[in-house]
Amino acid sequence: MKKDSRGFSLIELLIVVAIILIIAAIAIPNLLRSRIAANQASAVGSLRTINTADVTYSTTYNKGYSPSLQALGPVAGGGAPTATNADLIDSVLASGTKSGYTFTYTPGAADANGNINTYGVKADPTTPGTSGQNHYGSDQSGVIRYNTSAAVSITDGSTPDTTDSPLQ
Repeated sequence: MKKDSRGFSLIELLIVVAIILIIAAIAIPNLLRSRIAANQASAVGSLRTINTADVTYSTTYNKGYSPSLQALGPVAGGGAPTATNADLIDSVLASGTKSGYTFTYTPGAADANGNINTYGVKADPTTPGTSGQNHYGSDQSGVIRYNTSAAVSITDGSTPDTTDSPLQ
């Protein structure tokens, strides 16, 4: 008597499913670490972009640094750039959230001429441990600092506290 053996047995299917689950269990943590690393690199790149845009804003409009991220952003409707919409950064970054990080821009006090001579900008993970691990910050010096446990203390362009480390 010849037995017709088409298809797979239940045991064979269970073994294949178990192997796929093991491979997924190995791959998913690496994928999450890669996403965190990409978000952190994007945050540092965005801080560099903001620093460059603020220097460009200062030299173009002779008003000191910008009063907000939105002032560095694009003009609605595609008009000509002005001091209120300088079109120096993209609309996503100007909104304050990009690639798993929230950006907080704090201008310094205006001088007697109305010029803002200092600023601070921070990038904090939207969901710490998931979207990013490090907190970043910079000021008008252009030095980007990070802290692994708490937000970088840049509020008025002053030197960050000693727990914040500069990126090399």
